[in-house]
Amino acid sequence: MSLFSLEKHLTGRFRPVLTDRRILFISLLALCSAYIQGPLTKIFDFPGAIAEMEHFGLHPAPLFAVGVIVFELSMSAFILAGIYRWAAAIALAVFTLAATLIALRFWELPLGMERAMAMNGFFEHIGLVGAFALVAWHDLREHGASGKGRTS
Repeated sequence: MSLFSLEKHLTGRFRPVLTDRRILFISLLALCSAYIQGPLTKIFDFPGAIAEMEHFGLHPAPLFAVGVIVFELSMSAFILAGIYRWAAAIALAVFTLAATLIALRFWELPLGMERAMAMNGFFEHIGLVGAFALVAWHDLREHGASGKGRTS
């Protein structure tokens, strides 16, 4: 079996499963999971959320904590509902990049386990930025030309 025929065979088998709208929703939910879990944790431990903002030098900390909670939950909801999905995905990509540059400055740490863990976290977050960019790209490609706000 040639690579071309193998690809054609596998595409025929997997396309019906992977193009199902439920798979899209589950995948988007997985992508947004940290942006749902994080704010919920902040809501249930608001003093901890304030301490986190203060740790990263964000003042006034309570205002930043509320802003992050509202932003992450609302952008996740837009993505999952398909309402301006591309814009919400870009917003979370930019937010993630900024938060990563603030929180995971591995290059400032001495060599060792802490630096290695921060570097891993940094590049995992860069992967999330790329994933959100792909969501925006796909949404604009599929629905953007119509000018519709709702994309699902």
